[in-house]
Amino acid sequence: MRLRGRKGIREALEAQPELVVLEPEPFKGRWAKLFGNDRPIHVELGMGKGRFISELSALNPHINYIGVDMYDELVRRAGEKAHASRKEHGGDLSNLRLARFNIELIENIFAAGELERIYLNFSDPWPKKKHARRRLTHANFVHKYQSILNERGEIHFKTDSRSLFEFSLNSFADLGLRMRNISLDLHAEEARTDLIMTEYETKFYKQGMPIYRLEAVIGQEALAAHQKQLSERQEPEADAEASAEE
Repeated sequence: MRLRGRKGIREALEAQPELVVLEPEPFKGRWAKLFGNDRPIHVELGMGKGRFISELSALNPHINYIGVDMYDELVRRAGEKAHASRKEHGGDLSNLRLARFNIELIENIFAAGELERIYLNFSDPWPKKKHARRRLTHANFVHKYQSILNERGEIHFKTDSRSLFEFSLNSFADLGLRMRNISLDLHAEEARTDLIMTEYETKFYKQGMPIYRLEAVIGQEALAAHQKQLSERQEPEADAEASAEE
């Protein structure tokens, strides 16, 4: 991706130390200290123009959010979106940080068990087979996610690419991960108002294109909670079947 940034963009980012983290590596294992609390930390890897992470952080002040992207221009745009979201929804930017970093080295800025959730939204599908290892749902990346997610850890993944979604389903399955809320057309009936849309997602939805989504359960606490929900959901169904047989 080539982006033409504005003149003086680096200076503009440096002038926002309360929001922008240009050198995130020193904060590995220390993000809670940076936020000043021990609230859960959710991260979007490849935040693009920042609509998703900005809206989500504005609506959930009880959670800390970090948007990560490697391009100065996208970090700048995300900063603008963050300020706009706060004007619309109120609150401040204390639960949001925008980090400029290459996702390929994500383990260098987050310590083991430091995160609760990772969002992968409309990542580059890298369609050529020879580039499969660059896909953010490749096993090499997933192993990294598993190490930095905690016991409540989850991965939430959305894409417009059918081939990337099929690849990701197989990747997660091959690693023995439990998946839930799998959708082959997320907004089939109408737009999901309970989920924040990215810029790409809004565009694709208006064009009538299907959006693929899934949640991968990583941490043991998250898995136990998921299994409990399944059990509670199945009990009424079993009771109904038993009553029908009597």
